[in-house]
Amino acid sequence: MQKRLQQKAAAYTAPAQAREQGIYPYFRPISSGQDTEVMINGKRVLMFGSNSYLGLTNHPRITEAAIKATEKYGTGCAGSRFLNGTLDIHEELEARLAAYVGKEAALIFSTGFQVNLGALSCLTGRNDYLILDEYDHASIIDGSRLSFSKVIKYAHNDMGDLRKKLSQLPAEAIKLIVVDGIFSMEGDIVKLPEMVQIADEFGASIMLDDAHSIGVIGEKGAGTASHFGLTDRVDIISGTFSKSLASLGGFLAADKSVIEFLKHHARSLIFSASMTPASAASVLAALDIIESEPERIEQLWANTRYATKLLLDEGFDLGPTETPIIPIYVRDNIKTFNLTCGLQEQGIFVNPVVSPAVPPDSTLIRFSLMATHTFAQIEEAIGKLTKLSKELGITTVKERV
Repeated sequence: MQKRLQQKAAAYTAPAQAREQGIYPYFRPISSGQDTEVMINGKRVLMFGSNSYLGLTNHPRITEAAIKATEKYGTGCAGSRFLNGTLDIHEELEARLAAYVGKEAALIFSTGFQVNLGALSCLTGRNDYLILDEYDHASIIDGSRLSFSKVIKYAHNDMGDLRKKLSQLPAEAIKLIVVDGIFSMEGDIVKLPEMVQIADEFGASIMLDDAHSIGVIGEKGAGTASHFGLTDRVDIISGTFSKSLASLGGFLAADKSVIEFLKHHARSLIFSASMTPASAASVLAALDIIESEPERIEQLWANTRYATKLLLDEGFDLGPTETPIIPIYVRDNIKTFNLTCGLQEQGIFVNPVVSPAVPPDSTLIRFSLMATHTFAQIEEAIGKLTKLSKELGITTVKERV
């Protein structure tokens, strides 16, 4: 007799149904490095679904740094940062990150997801409030669920709604606004200048998740607060290493007192194995390259402007994006899957975003750019995207004006 757990799992047939229809777009095995071109099933595919915004994942200096760190420290630390897992290279990276984003201190975690789980579960208490943008990343949502605090959501990037929600909260409570710097699916940037004024008015603190901002905006890619010249008005800056920084892990930067508190309260730090030496060394090398080669960020933005113009000229609905993350709205689940899989057959890799992650009428293709893409690659991808979209009858491909 099948147990209830197995019955529940067996009843989940959506992936199998999608595979039968030939429109399953997930867990696609890549047999090459994460570059502008990858190999899938022995075929060349142009990659427009990666978060490697600066194209550093195969950089020889980063590879060499990872090898040297492994030779010196081994492959892992066999323990948490709290006990035996702190290396001098970890502390070197923390000091470097703090200086990079303009804060007193920093703390690194094994993944970016763990940053938000650890920080949000302990920074505020039962009588306090976490205030989230409704489009915040899943790690922020999950971190807030682990907190004993009350969670309030405001309408996406709506500073009027944020003000309204804050005005209803008790003055004596800790109020922490937690928000993406660049929203990971929509590609728009938080309205930080308005936010800091509202936060000051109501005595709230701000935590910026710069996962998609580091290496993309700000002075030498230092992120959203730097982009707006508001680093001293933001209390906490977090981010990941798995995107522009070509590694794995995450960090949080803030005043020394906040970092000290997290070192002794963040359970995802205390009870997880520490970041591997190779990963830490890779981030240090990536920072060296970013700070010494500003032309990489310049090229990323040149590619962004070029791709955006081509897509708009073809009539695509791109929503509010203003960054290298370009959402191409399809507004239909099945057509989104068909477009994704059809493009892969034609050698173009993109990512689908469908319900329940978004409402059914907001499904989209996430088209993301790297500094290392060429204009020719962008043209090829958009040409095939346009042709297939019209063949599929995607109505959001608007008529030219």
